[in-house]
Amino acid sequence: MPKAIVCEDTTLKGDITISGGCVIHPSATVIAESGPIIIGENCIIEEYVTILYRAPSGQAPEKPLVLVIGANNVFEVGCRIEALKIGERNVFECKSFVSADVKVSNGCVIGSGCRLTGVQELPENTVITGKDCLQREALEKQSSQTLQLDFLRKVLPNYHHVRKATFDPKKIRSQV
Repeated sequence: MPKAIVCEDTTLKGDITISGGCVIHPSATVIAESGPIIIGENCIIEEYVTILYRAPSGQAPEKPLVLVIGANNVFEVGCRIEALKIGERNVFECKSFVSADVKVSNGCVIGSGCRLTGVQELPENTVITGKDCLQREALEKQSSQTLQLDFLRKVLPNYHHVRKATFDPKKIRSQV
């Protein structure tokens, strides 16, 4: 899609759609194991991030479901995300972990090193921080990542090989 930057050194396995404006750094991994993944517009996926879509333990869906990752999410270095649902404007900070039993709504921040496991759905604007993963509601909405996205779109192609887009018009029509 237009303005998407995906470095060649990324690992992409399965049916993955990357929307316009996304930036995927080298050494990132996205695996669509239980069904397709659609990554919304203007998401940033940094180095050593793993996004894995698979059914929670003990649950195998009859037909493949689609993991739709909302727009304007930031996945920081080294986080591992297996969530069943990811809304918009979320930040997954460095080395955070979200298990396959978790649903993340909109405007949430998962702090550095925090681990979310067990069946739960985070309410909008939830902030989880600290070694005890304390939870609170944010006072303000997440700010836009526009400046960071613009900078990365200019700089990454200068230092890394970028994948060429593969466009399948049949696939676009079938999703509409």
